[in-house]
Amino acid sequence: MLQYSPNLKGKARQLRKNLTDSESTLWSRLRSKQIMGIQFYRQKPVGNYIVDFFAPKANLVVEIDGSQHMQADYLKRDKNRDEYLVGLDLKVLRFKSNEVLKATDAIVEVIYRTVIEQMNLEIPPAPPLSKGGLKRRKV
Repeated sequence: MLQYSPNLKGKARQLRKNLTDSESTLWSRLRSKQIMGIQFYRQKPVGNYIVDFFAPKANLVVEIDGSQHMQADYLKRDKNRDEYLVGLDLKVLRFKSNEVLKATDAIVEVIYRTVIEQMNLEIPPAPPLSKGGLKRRKV
């Protein structure tokens, strides 16, 4: 279990109540173990940080960055944060907020593949077309 600063608990709770549109969109696809049965948590304290989404079983952190994250001081803070999280053996995925809103399926696919990679799983085969296989039509 990862340790966290207890004074972040209230702030994390507040952030969970006030998700951005992109966080809410992605959360609707991560919640309830929709990806490979893996539990994701939103606005989860880890160390001295609050990460947007965290899947402890897959050692995966997903961050959604708004436009302010392109500013120099945010880039430096994000770099330090990522180094800290990677030091805890966590994989960090970062997506831009507008990417999440415009290409949700593609973002979920990246997360899905990363979960599989992190857990050393094989991609499950596609389900069969039908119970009896392909049926031929009589001509």
